[in-house]
Amino acid sequence: MTETAGGPGVPRPRGAGRYLWWLVASQRGRVAAGASYGSLWMVGLMLPPYVLSRAIDDGLVPGRMPVLAGWVAVLLAVGAVNAWLAVLRHRTMTRIRMDATFRTVRAVVAQTLRLGASLPHKVTAGEVVTIGIGDVAVISQTLTMTGPGVGGVLAYAVVAVLLLTVSPLLAAVVLLGVPLLAVLVGPLLGRLQGAETRYRERQSGLAARLTDLVGGLRVLNGLGGKEVFADRYRRASQALRGEGYRVGSVTSWVQALGVGLPTLFLAAVTWPAARMAAQGAITVGELVAVYGYAAALVVPVSFFIEGGYDLTRGLVAARRVVRFLALEPERARDARAARDAPGAACVLRDPASGVEVVPGLLTALVTARPAESAAVVDRLGRFADSAATWGAVRLDEIAPRQVRERILVADNEADLFAGTLREVVAGRRDPSEEAIGRAVRTAVAEDIVRGLPGGLGAPVEAQGRNLSGGQRQRLRLVRALLADPEVLLAVEPASAVDAHTEAALATRLHTARAGRTTVVTSTSPLLLDRADRVYFLVDGTVAAVGSHRELLDGQPGYRRLVARGEGAEDDDGGTGPVGAAGQSVAEEGAR
Repeated sequence: MTETAGGPGVPRPRGAGRYLWWLVASQRGRVAAGASYGSLWMVGLMLPPYVLSRAIDDGLVPGRMPVLAGWVAVLLAVGAVNAWLAVLRHRTMTRIRMDATFRTVRAVVAQTLRLGASLPHKVTAGEVVTIGIGDVAVISQTLTMTGPGVGGVLAYAVVAVLLLTVSPLLAAVVLLGVPLLAVLVGPLLGRLQGAETRYRERQSGLAARLTDLVGGLRVLNGLGGKEVFADRYRRASQALRGEGYRVGSVTSWVQALGVGLPTLFLAAVTWPAARMAAQGAITVGELVAVYGYAAALVVPVSFFIEGGYDLTRGLVAARRVVRFLALEPERARDARAARDAPGAACVLRDPASGVEVVPGLLTALVTARPAESAAVVDRLGRFADSAATWGAVRLDEIAPRQVRERILVADNEADLFAGTLREVVAGRRDPSEEAIGRAVRTAVAEDIVRGLPGGLGAPVEAQGRNLSGGQRQRLRLVRALLADPEVLLAVEPASAVDAHTEAALATRLHTARAGRTTVVTSTSPLLLDRADRVYFLVDGTVAAVGSHRELLDGQPGYRRLVARGEGAEDDDGGTGPVGAAGQSVAEEGAR
């Protein structure tokens, strides 16, 4: 399936119907083969009644056994060929569904990568999960109708022609009966589309709430809010269940009519045929043929109803996919008009806060509200709209690829993908063992490598679920260090580790990034004492700038913010914990 999914690339979303057509057009040859096999198979279902009628009228009734045996042989041959066509049809339609699934998944993944950091602001995680799990499967099922759908029309026409040779009345019953079935089912399909749309919307919202609930379970436990959110989820789940019942109610009627109406259609055709046979207007063989035609026609009629059902659900699912594919990243610009990044290391400036990041220094951002310093990092990393500049050029005018290659934002909540420990920290590069060892030591992560069975080859679960919070945080830092960016913007790189580990990390990070531009957000005296420049932010803007010691002496607000533990500094300038931190750092540096 890999080569078949190569096709014409990602579609331009212009509507749900066009998206389904794009999936069909992307595999024209296979769809044509599936339609051919389906048509031959469906028409083949109409041949046994005719052969059976000839066997009765030409062989059984007159008592000519050789003729009867010949027609029986023809009947067996028709059955064998039709069985072979059914196998080919099923295999082809399975491939069509799989190809459609892979194309949709690839389009959704490509759009996810294209949106990048804009994704959480554009759509919820629950929406993406619902599209990836539910809508993709519904869309692929819709393409099944391209096979038997065409065959059903041909079979309908063949039966009408064959019945014309028997009785124009019976042919009229068939020609009028099938459209009548479509008229009866049509309104239900319209109701189903509305119910499906509402159900899908609620489903994605509930999935988003569940994702948030699971992701923040520890925080909710600490705040005592787990039961409150669980109760909200329970109520939303009950509402979704009610919507599901409404969808199920309409679906049950559609499926019941899909079984019942063809049976009534069979009775409507058989009754006048039986009366005509009793009156001698048609032969016994023709009566058997009429019954067989009507019974075989139940299959395409059922396919018509099921195809309408699948198409209705497919349009709902495709509409959600198209809506996702139509999203545009924030700051979307014409790449041809983008300017090049500065050739040499330049100052990063954020006018909104007043922060200036000087090349080659370790800069720290301190604020009472972590979200404020994280917002500065987002602007300096070009993850948020701003007037931030890099040298004399605005960041949002520089080609995104150039920014990403030279400026790295190391988010404390960045995803950890499943794989071996080496794969988790290596990223897209293939670093040497020596490079990995240096990054592991800088991040004080040696104990993680030693503690896992298999070392760097040990498996890490998705999101690092088999690791502690501090271990995950240090692995994220290892990954960022191995990327070796020109500018590293690290958000709270040591908030989940103990004081001894934090002291070692602060010293090693300062040494490893010497001469490189590094920004950290933190209120830890251990990290701040190693910073070359510290910005103290109040309400998101710079209130003071200097070294850690200078700010301790001159800024009471800063001193209160960074003081922690027993013996914290008072406004008179005592430096109990800071002195201890400095001593720990000095000891680490000596080691």
